[in-house]
Amino acid sequence: MFFTKPGFKEKVFFVSVCILVAAAITGSAVFISKSIRQISTPKWGYECVQGRCRKVEASGRSDVVSLDVCRVFCGEDIGTLWPKPTGQVKVGNTLAHIDCDNILFKFPDYKRQQVYWEQTHQRFLDQVKAKVTKNHVLRVGGKKVVLDLVVNKEELDHDFSTDETYRLDVKEEGGNVGVRIVASTYYGARHGVETLSQLIVYDNIRKELQILSNVSLDDAPAFKHRGISLDTSRNYFSLESIRKTIDALAMVKLNTFHWHITDSHSFPVHIKSQPDLAEYGAYSPEETYTARDVQDVVVYARARGVRVIPEFDAPAHVGEGWQKKDMTVCFNAQPWSRYCVEPPCGQLDPSKDALYDVLEDIYREFNEMFQQPFVFHMGGDEVSVSCWNSSSELQQWMLQRGWSLEESDFMRLWGYFQEKALQRWDKVAGKTLPIILWTSRLTDVPYLDDYLDNSRYIVQIWTKGDDPKIEDLLNRGFNLIFSNYDALYFDCGFQGWVSDGHNWCSPYIGWQKVYDNSLSALAGSKVKQVLGAEAALWSEQVDDRALDSRFWPRASALAERLWSDPADSWRDAESRMLIHRERLVENGVDAESLQPQWCLQNEGDCPNVL
Repeated sequence: MFFTKPGFKEKVFFVSVCILVAAAITGSAVFISKSIRQISTPKWGYECVQGRCRKVEASGRSDVVSLDVCRVFCGEDIGTLWPKPTGQVKVGNTLAHIDCDNILFKFPDYKRQQVYWEQTHQRFLDQVKAKVTKNHVLRVGGKKVVLDLVVNKEELDHDFSTDETYRLDVKEEGGNVGVRIVASTYYGARHGVETLSQLIVYDNIRKELQILSNVSLDDAPAFKHRGISLDTSRNYFSLESIRKTIDALAMVKLNTFHWHITDSHSFPVHIKSQPDLAEYGAYSPEETYTARDVQDVVVYARARGVRVIPEFDAPAHVGEGWQKKDMTVCFNAQPWSRYCVEPPCGQLDPSKDALYDVLEDIYREFNEMFQQPFVFHMGGDEVSVSCWNSSSELQQWMLQRGWSLEESDFMRLWGYFQEKALQRWDKVAGKTLPIILWTSRLTDVPYLDDYLDNSRYIVQIWTKGDDPKIEDLLNRGFNLIFSNYDALYFDCGFQGWVSDGHNWCSPYIGWQKVYDNSLSALAGSKVKQVLGAEAALWSEQVDDRALDSRFWPRASALAERLWSDPADSWRDAESRMLIHRERLVENGVDAESLQPQWCLQNEGDCPNVL
């Protein structure tokens, strides 16, 4: 009764995920002794003392447990879950030894979801396997785990209205451990599976995997839009690194990968109808994304509860790839500081009628390769009046229309571009979708009143969190996404690359500031107009080799802020964060170290409480 539901088919997968060190390894005994370190029983264990796990000598004691086991019971009711659940949580005081080769998933009988559940199942088994300390031999035996997934809707739509709530129950019954996850959508149920993976721990003293065997919790996100933005133009990122980033997003229930795929530095995406854009604009033929590459990323992300939002930034931030078009102004103009914020400069020329045909081709293929996204990001940041004003041809076009060459006239030019570009997007999309724009001069009073409709446009905040312009936008009814640079720009705090000293948005932003960046505090009584937030990583000084450490675990701090909207500060989350960082590492994410490992093993002894 606990495991069945009419209309569901039982799908049985017995996949061996346990690590066994066999004596029959090919090679001599000498080879074996050199390649496998002798595993001894830890000399230290843990016990719960006044809500904290204290290290104690394990010799001769049967009551001590591993740190991971201690932490799931000691202290907070939520144990080591990240992000913390928002609903009621009930956790018993028992653990069950489980057989990791005997984990049964019972999927909903929806054909459209089947491929995604199969990926989720394999991902879950991989996460369980990753918990086992390398070269440890698991103790034989353990209980069977039966997971019953109940999903009410077959649809896979994933937008701002998607229900991501779930209920999770774990109960030990009839010699097995029964798990039941109930959700309205695939995405809510998938979040429940992610939570379940965190309820399983490895006891390195007893050499066994254990699960909390009496749990019930209800959970739902505080904000609808929870994500990161990655710039793949300034430096190229491999598909492997993008997929790993999406895996990490899934671990913390972040649901958005905002792909800033082009910029003035490079045009790495193939547009079949305009092939010269990538041919002339990519760093090399190998450093490109095909339509199939993008489609594969979209499907990969969907299986992990992540939607991919495309951005084509315009009319500024264009350059490389457009050399044969005669449609840009001030491309690579020098000295660059007169025309843009960093080299190479470049903006589209709105007076060129043929420009909008090229944009239509780009938009059409974006719409196809991103599989008809529910929202489109049109960029719109850092437009330079001095760049446009450097073109005598564009000046003449404006004067012939009876305009002047004042700032207001160039804002009018920008509004003209935005209207014509939007018409082309609407044409290829075939329906009216929300459009996201970065904060800019166009989103300032009075220009936003003239050119932007609050029922159509969402504004992404990249200025400081206390910018008074935020109140202007909220008062005019705009919905917002926060990426305020004083808390959510993850490229800040490194050396200057167009000057000496540090880069423009220094200092470095620690996870603590990310965690305490409360959207409720920033928006006040109008917080319902805040869809959520994104951490932004502009890639001038980062590529594949440093991607993990720039995002993680700081993006995890954002994840808890957006999922849980905690009233507590980072200090209350610190000990869980240290455990969570280790979880990221065990799953192959090269997350930055936050403290000496001694602090992890001696809970509460490192924070400065003065």
